[in-house]
Amino acid sequence: MGKKLGFGLMRLPSLDPSDAGKVDIEQTCKMVDIFLDRGFTYFDTAWMYCNFKSEDAVKDILTTRHNRDSFTLTTKLHSGFINSKDDRDKIFNTQRSKTGLDYFDYYWLHDVNSHSVEVYDRLDCWSWLQAKKASGDVKHIGFSFHDGPELLDKVLTDHPEIEYVQLQINYLDWESKGVRSRECYETATRHGKPVIVMEPVKGGTLANVPEEVETLFKAYNKSASIPSWAIRFAASLDNVFMVLSGMSSISQVEDNTSYMMDFKPVNDEEKLLIKNATDIINGNIAIPCTGCAYCAPGCPMNINIPRYFSLYNAEMQEVESKGWTPQGEYYDNLTKEFGKASECIACGQCEGVCPQHLPIIENLKLVADKFE
Repeated sequence: MGKKLGFGLMRLPSLDPSDAGKVDIEQTCKMVDIFLDRGFTYFDTAWMYCNFKSEDAVKDILTTRHNRDSFTLTTKLHSGFINSKDDRDKIFNTQRSKTGLDYFDYYWLHDVNSHSVEVYDRLDCWSWLQAKKASGDVKHIGFSFHDGPELLDKVLTDHPEIEYVQLQINYLDWESKGVRSRECYETATRHGKPVIVMEPVKGGTLANVPEEVETLFKAYNKSASIPSWAIRFAASLDNVFMVLSGMSSISQVEDNTSYMMDFKPVNDEEKLLIKNATDIINGNIAIPCTGCAYCAPGCPMNINIPRYFSLYNAEMQEVESKGWTPQGEYYDNLTKEFGKASECIACGQCEGVCPQHLPIIENLKLVADKFE
């Protein structure tokens, strides 16, 4: 494979700001050509991307314009669109028709989590996926994942046939108590599964950092773009096979490919700057919870207060223009095991033991308003 940068076909330029499905094919073709000309080959799409039109765009921007052996493509089966075993092949065959491809280089189960895994298990999608590989309809199988390391460990233990795992990894989520990027990465690595990184720039959040962080980065390397710090952080991890960037303009393609053509991992000095940047960004968080978890064990409603606060803080750091964000999904996954924020009975046990003396009861109302 060689180069570690993948083109995410999730945020393509649109001819209509209110309709992501009206993809600007002309501009996207130029973006694709630059990407391929500079030696990159990996593209990633999915059933519902760009208002269900991303896979159609593949035919226009790739299949009809470039040799099949000049690019690789990943697409995915999403649990929200299958209700029977027959639906698996209906969607798969439609995806082949939409993209104009006879086979997919990579095919994932989309967004494995504590809810969707029940659908994938019930409809035996794991065996189905293996059969697709055996028949040559797909070359490699894997899944994307938005949940905790415990579930990831179980799924990979139950399904050693899986070849790749796609995880949300960026320097802001690396030590997040809610997203738990590092722990998930370490779990996949322990199972010997190469990692594809999604959300390395956190949907644009790490391209629009506080001025203090931008000054910090520019003082070290004034020519490096702000997003490059985030993408290089993810690509520098030993077990990372590919880093996806959901590019939406020619300038983004030109910038990303410029420093990823001859990729240089972050050095120790840059790692320290990234750590400082993370501390600065987190220093402006909405709820200054340190994650000590003194509050959680005695909660009569079993509310996972520190992890909910971590997700809320991550949500409040997102850029408004991003649209969909993953924190709500992580929250929904946690509520399967823990009480919801709205179920707080205001007993005050948590506030009595909080070393930071936070108004936890009021903060839980903020969490409930945001995610419920």
